[in-house]
Amino acid sequence: MGKLTQAHIRAALNKPGRHHDGDGLILFVRETGQASWVARVQHNRARREFGLGSLKAVGLAEAREKAGTVKAALVAGRDPHLALRPPKELTRTFREAALAFLEAKVADAKVSDAKRRQNLSQLKTYAFPALGKLQVQSIDADAIAACLRPIWTRKPETARKVRSLIIRTLRFARPDGALFIGTLGPAVADRLPAQPKRGNFEAMPHAELPTFMARLAGKGGTGALALRVAILTAARSGEVRGATWDEVDLKAEIWTIPAERMKARRIHRVPLSPAALELFTLAAAMKRAGTNLIFPAGQGQPLSDMTLTKVLRDMDAPYTVHGFRSTFRDWAAEKTSHPGEVAEAALAHAVPKAVEAAYRRTDFFDKRRQLMNSWADYLNGGGAQIISLSAKAAG
Repeated sequence: MGKLTQAHIRAALNKPGRHHDGDGLILFVRETGQASWVARVQHNRARREFGLGSLKAVGLAEAREKAGTVKAALVAGRDPHLALRPPKELTRTFREAALAFLEAKVADAKVSDAKRRQNLSQLKTYAFPALGKLQVQSIDADAIAACLRPIWTRKPETARKVRSLIIRTLRFARPDGALFIGTLGPAVADRLPAQPKRGNFEAMPHAELPTFMARLAGKGGTGALALRVAILTAARSGEVRGATWDEVDLKAEIWTIPAERMKARRIHRVPLSPAALELFTLAAAMKRAGTNLIFPAGQGQPLSDMTLTKVLRDMDAPYTVHGFRSTFRDWAAEKTSHPGEVAEAALAHAVPKAVEAAYRRTDFFDKRRQLMNSWADYLNGGGAQIISLSAKAAG
């Protein structure tokens, strides 16, 4: 136990000289009000002193820790000066570390370019203003919670994604990242309020969808057009927002999404119904120079994940974009006789093991075209096209 206390230190500032804490730690007061820490260590019959920093920058607890680091380094045969110096990685700013983290993901085939651009956009918007200039070593749970608090309950999904990016960046950047993160995540959660529970109306009842689609058709803007395509194709929001013109064959009426942009990392062919094809044709007429994206934002970048959600909010629709995939699945199960594996294939879901062998041989493309045409007819107010299995067998 050290001899010095905070009261002793305050009194020592008026007494120039050396004030011993014990175990070789000394507070050296050069003149009134100016003091620094020194570690005096005897090793191999030689006495050496190592400066540990000024009292203004280093507190008593940290000085004791540094003195212990010096002794440990000498015993291990290492240079104490190097032991006291923080690793270069820790002196990087969070912005520098985050950019390095995203750059390291370039070679990761599981992360698409569109996803990396989205991650960078989220960091620039929500993390860099608060954390960007801070050194990695100085970022703690309080700093992260303060960064997330403005959007934690207002934009819960986005906030969770930003939190994940922050923590993954620190895990990447800090030498002790793996151990540090184990305590950081829970500590951040302890400092933030509970997020609002998701409502019971994430997925719009399919009976309401034809009327909603008629209203949506009257709204202008790229976001509304992308949302209509997402609903008609039962695709994920990110698959639509990242779609490029080289993926679409308007003549063949097929949209081929490459494996790197799919959740299952498997190429997914989407049969385009006449209604969906009409929307892609409309987008082609508005094609913007300088980008290959079908639904670009103002600067030619992909639409944000909140753009489509904002369309719903502006229409007072208390649902989620992803919920329309559930609406499609419910409709297919309740209003058609299409096999379940065909509907699951339309959603690019993994199919049950019972049909896994068949799925490996086919993606049910022709059957899915029938299903998506029926879906488009239903959304257009034409009702569901019921396929009678008994009649088909009789024919």
